[in-house]
Amino acid sequence: MEIDRAIRESDDRRLKTKYNNAIYVIQRALALYSIEEVAFSFNGGKDSTVLLHLLRAGYYLHNAEKSLPNGDLDRDEISFPIQTIYFECPSAFPEINSFTYDTAAKYGLQMEIIRLDFKAGLEALLKAKPIRAIFLGVRIGDPTAVGQEQFSPSSPGWPAFMRVNPILDWSYRDVWAFLLTCKVPYCSLYDQGYTSIGSIHDTIPNALLCINDSAKSEGKYRPAYLLADGRLERAGRAKKFPSPISGKLSCSSNGLKSGEIGQIRTLTASIIAVGDEILFGTVEDKLGSSLCRKLQSIGWTASDLMVTRNDIDSVADEVERRRSTNDMLFIYGGVGPLHSDVTMAGIAKAFGVRMAPDEEFEEYLRHLIGEKCTGDRNEMALLPEGITELLHHEQLPVPLIKCRNVIVLTAANVAELDTQWDCLLGLSRSNGLLAVMEPFVSKRLSTKLSDVEIAQPLSKLCLEFPDVYIGGYRISRNGPLIISFEGKDQTRIEAAAAGLCKKFHPGSFSAID
Repeated sequence: MEIDRAIRESDDRRLKTKYNNAIYVIQRALALYSIEEVAFSFNGGKDSTVLLHLLRAGYYLHNAEKSLPNGDLDRDEISFPIQTIYFECPSAFPEINSFTYDTAAKYGLQMEIIRLDFKAGLEALLKAKPIRAIFLGVRIGDPTAVGQEQFSPSSPGWPAFMRVNPILDWSYRDVWAFLLTCKVPYCSLYDQGYTSIGSIHDTIPNALLCINDSAKSEGKYRPAYLLADGRLERAGRAKKFPSPISGKLSCSSNGLKSGEIGQIRTLTASIIAVGDEILFGTVEDKLGSSLCRKLQSIGWTASDLMVTRNDIDSVADEVERRRSTNDMLFIYGGVGPLHSDVTMAGIAKAFGVRMAPDEEFEEYLRHLIGEKCTGDRNEMALLPEGITELLHHEQLPVPLIKCRNVIVLTAANVAELDTQWDCLLGLSRSNGLLAVMEPFVSKRLSTKLSDVEIAQPLSKLCLEFPDVYIGGYRISRNGPLIISFEGKDQTRIEAAAAGLCKKFHPGSFSAID
């Protein structure tokens, strides 16, 4: 069988291990279920193309071991009888459809075409046929991979079947090593710079493969297998920012209720610092205020800034509470090999997933710490399973970690935060990580007027300028009162400041640079 022969003749030991493990899962499934009780979900993508050929090899080896002396693999190939499911979607790329149908014809797939959504299509299929297990090309890191094993029953609320995931532990590198080693056809879009293919509405070529060394190569891309960092395979998926969840800058700050005025909506972020040393007063947290200013510089607003203990449950509670009410959550502190470094475990608990080893992240750690690690070297490479994305940048010795809308910062001081922030903005230009919006601008006035004198006029001014955040504070008890104006429209800020000055005698306020 050509697939098995190609792998056996390869010098790639890692690929051989991955292949053997996948074949074992397939043969185990074929031993547990009859051929009528299994099916294969094929969508024309690279992962399901790998799975197709693994199934061909696995079924061949399974059949050969049963019927031939010594498992002779040189006889004519056996036909492929496993039922194949294809969910045809109107938003699929034409190239995907063409490749799928051409592949079905080439390998004699018994393809069941379903034009319903995945859940409804499965319900109809399982009612009509005795299918008990479905082979899926799911890999760790896929949105649907959370909590799955090689054999995982379907989720509650779904029709009952066993999900069989032979390539669950395969990486992007493994997928392409298999396709290229076995020299099997794959969808032509991958040769045009696409690295992860969804629908025509949310998929573009990966900018990291763009050939921009000359004017003649404008708009051209290298093939997907040349992507150097497999963690960035989804960089070609369009990031869909949710509608701003908060956007209540003026309403909450100026005392107006939601709906009383037309709100200027903005993206919001929550900031969590993890550290008993901050709560004990041993260390002064300077990162939080710096991060607030950085968010304002790209037009975001910090909805809250809080400190939590080095405790898994405390971290989990705060992450769970804030991740659903903000567009992004930044968390720092509590990351490392110490017993008090519980941030990653807290994030995993907040999302209801387990911690699992990430071999690619471990490779970065190995280069960074070498032989200095005295404990279990894999401990720091345990990351929340199925929801983790590594944010790699050439200026970072170790990638930053993103879990859904939670970004983990590893900065220990403001200088390191500056570097990590610049890297995040650099990544945003290529993959839309953070939406860069119109920055906030501000103006400050100083006055010797008392709080009592200025309170009522200031409240009226807030009603006149609901789109401007107007606040007051003192740096010292006997120092001047500072009135701050924050917003995105410099003209409106100047008008609000002038409006306040008009309510008092000339010279009552002075501008602060």
